[in-house]
Amino acid sequence: MKAVVFDRHGDPAEVLQVRDMPVPEPKFRQVRVRMLAAPINPSDLLTIEGRYSQVPQLPATPGYEGVGVVEASGGGILGWLRRRKRVAVISSNGGTWSESCVVDAKHVVPMPDDIPDEQAAMFFVNPLTAVAMVRSVLRVPPGEYLLQSAAGSALGQMVIRLGRRFGFKTINVVRRAEQAEQLRQLGGDICLSEAQGPIDEQVMQVTAGQGVRYAIECVGGAMGSAIVRCLGPNGRCLVYGLLSGEPIQVDPRRMISNGIVIEGFWLARWLPRLGIPRTLRLFNLVKQLMREGVLRSEIAAVYEQKDIAQAMRHVQQAGRGGKILLRIGTR
Repeated sequence: MKAVVFDRHGDPAEVLQVRDMPVPEPKFRQVRVRMLAAPINPSDLLTIEGRYSQVPQLPATPGYEGVGVVEASGGGILGWLRRRKRVAVISSNGGTWSESCVVDAKHVVPMPDDIPDEQAAMFFVNPLTAVAMVRSVLRVPPGEYLLQSAAGSALGQMVIRLGRRFGFKTINVVRRAEQAEQLRQLGGDICLSEAQGPIDEQVMQVTAGQGVRYAIECVGGAMGSAIVRCLGPNGRCLVYGLLSGEPIQVDPRRMISNGIVIEGFWLARWLPRLGIPRTLRLFNLVKQLMREGVLRSEIAAVYEQKDIAQAMRHVQQAGRGGKILLRIGTR
């Protein structure tokens, strides 16, 4: 089979190659999925660069999610039930940028026909994370503000649409004023840019000095530190990324006196704790919201697997206007 491979960390456009690799065989309670498409996510780039929270054994194939068709089972009832079904795939060990990928049978979710491959390929990392954070973990009530950094990202735009769908309001932080205007047109309630001044001062101004009770943050560094300073009494912030690579600074006095809580969120760690009934309900909710367009991902371009270097150069461009996908196979 063909697979995208890297045997050293570095610039993804330089270190990735397409190679012939052995077709993997599933073990008990695993399935082999013939991959159709997979997105390029920030976590993929950080892994290739050697800056992610987990470092794979090299050589390695990137890709934490995608969509494909189950073509073989290593045994077990769940694997047998998934045979020949089109499924969304999540792989905590990577590997979806290959023609065939082996994962645990419980890590594939059958996709209905009315969700196209391009959207099904992005079922987990953005849609499921967005819904899990705002609906299951934070449980943002209607009428409350949710503050988010990197609001122009695919996940950030989903959070804005989730706010419109479930009645909570969003304060959206981006780098440039033109991005803020785009998010206003999308439905963001308050849209702020770094170009307009310190973010914590702007948030305190629009909240009459009260701050916010809920926030999600994925940048770290100066931005993440500013987001934390915006938390009001009993405020809670979920940190789900570290795009800057820099740590967040927190004043312990505010944690003690104001009771603010800052915690990490990683879908791969959180999801297994749910139990089967809650997991199934969450999956069904995400599918319904995808059908409604609430969890739609804009797509900037689709590249063939062989054009991986070109895809990597595109994904690193600012303002590309959507996700970059790899087309790996056909049905």
